[in-house]
Amino acid sequence: MAWDTEETRRRLMEAAIAEFGERGPEATMADIAKRAGINKERLYNYFGDKQALFDTVLSNQLKELAAAVGRPDGDVADIGEFAGRTFDYHQDHPNLVRLLLWEALAQRPADNPERSAHYRDKVERYANAQRDDVLDDEIDADYALFMLIALAAWWVAVPQLARMLTGASADNPAERARRRAAVVRAAERIALPRTNPTVAD
Repeated sequence: MAWDTEETRRRLMEAAIAEFGERGPEATMADIAKRAGINKERLYNYFGDKQALFDTVLSNQLKELAAAVGRPDGDVADIGEFAGRTFDYHQDHPNLVRLLLWEALAQRPADNPERSAHYRDKVERYANAQRDDVLDDEIDADYALFMLIALAAWWVAVPQLARMLTGASADNPAERARRRAAVVRAAERIALPRTNPTVAD
């Protein structure tokens, strides 16, 4: 029975990720339950109302991103490759960016202390690395992190703009590799000290 409960939750979460990613607030609990092949009442029993389900889906997706990408190795001098791994994750899981865009369009302030603390910790670690001269301090830590996240995610957020600018699609392996390399290089230029041999011309 425990396995069945876990399998039911998994199917509901997968359906919710897909429906919210595709339709945002227009997705209904009935649509999600139908996609999962499960009774709608069970969906309410597991997750509450639609907003609570959306919040759960987004929170879980962000945790999966953090677990998959990890932290920059060592003293964060591999910040470029860290951005590259983040780029890879978003390419393979495009619904995460879509969920974040739907959240922004709803104009509902995020009220998630755990999520806020996660980002504050990132800013603090980045600022510490700046003070230790591991990372460049020309751009404030919070702004630099925002730009690094945008570098990795914006390709998925506006694929039509990427196609217009590059004339190619991320479905092409060579193009995807080219984009990833550009993300890594740009992250290094933003984050690493100019004297670092990784970013020397």
